[in-house]
Amino acid sequence: MKRILPFFLLPVFGYAAPGKPVTITGSLKTTDPVKMIYLSYRVGDERHTDSTTVKNGQFSFTANLEEPTLATLSAKFQKHINSDETRTERKMLFLEPGTIKVKVKDSLQLATVTGSTAHAEYEKLNELEKPYDAAMNALNEPYRKCSEAKDEAGMKRIVAQADSITKEKDEKVSLPYLLNHQNSPIALYVLREYAGYDLDPAKVEPLFETLPAATRQLPSGIEFKGRIETAKKTAVGAYALDFTQNDTLDQPVSLSSFKGKYVLLDFWASWCGPCRRENPNVVKAYEKYKDKQFTVLGVSLDQPGKKDAWLKAIHQDGLTWTHVSDLKFWNNEVAKLYGIQAIPQNLLLDPQGKIVAKNIRGEELQQKLAELLP
Repeated sequence: MKRILPFFLLPVFGYAAPGKPVTITGSLKTTDPVKMIYLSYRVGDERHTDSTTVKNGQFSFTANLEEPTLATLSAKFQKHINSDETRTERKMLFLEPGTIKVKVKDSLQLATVTGSTAHAEYEKLNELEKPYDAAMNALNEPYRKCSEAKDEAGMKRIVAQADSITKEKDEKVSLPYLLNHQNSPIALYVLREYAGYDLDPAKVEPLFETLPAATRQLPSGIEFKGRIETAKKTAVGAYALDFTQNDTLDQPVSLSSFKGKYVLLDFWASWCGPCRRENPNVVKAYEKYKDKQFTVLGVSLDQPGKKDAWLKAIHQDGLTWTHVSDLKFWNNEVAKLYGIQAIPQNLLLDPQGKIVAKNIRGEELQQKLAELLP
């Protein structure tokens, strides 16, 4: 499963190293006043945010980019000239080296963009994806209501609908685009979206290899190739990569010390709502099978200085198994080793340390354990 509602995702828009100059110039003709415009994008693991004032309806930004990069242009519109009440609008914008012009008339979301071939392709893709995005957005409110009501069956049903929408979108939009537009400046972006957080190397690597060598050698291409290699090492059938990380008492714990048992390697965090909602299912599995050579090893992506929050969540949720963390948030060394870009995620290991299943939750986890540990 991928890109569905109950997950926290590490936002990744690709890698853009300092390189060729980019100039973004804009003009606004709006009823509601705008004083500031903001631009944000990622450079490797770092988010860059810039702001500029609007003077006489004009604004501009400059940047240096090595390759096409997805950015967010945002503006705060005042309701009245002397009012503090504002509304924020955003527009996704594909930047590339050169001069890009943005014309805004009343709505930033409906702004016209010229000068970026990558953005022109992005808009074409968005048109193809509109029906699927609308269907996915329509699930947000029902899911929120089910979540508030603790309606697990309802949440599960909506997640299944989301999975179905994503699958159809992949089959009818993303895959055909990748097969027919390998030279597109956004082909690598589309491939990353198609791959999702739980990358299947058998499906994704052949598509990656069809991209031009120049694309594969871009910084984001090199980064994505690394993700593929990591996915190969953590696929079902591979032996789990060993690691050592400190537990809640700051004592080192190694994965290899659990050999001889089935181990659910569980990536989560105290701040992750979907993880916390899944925890009762993990507790149920642990209590049922802990006397049958089964255990759980929790790896938390909690943030620096947030050890108390981590320990509190362990106590509140009744997670009585071993837990480790380096409190480095998304830079958790184990998460990076396993290519984790969304949580919750898990891997089920057999007594020899071989990965026998990935990302199994709820009833699926119970069924798999019943099969392995009757």
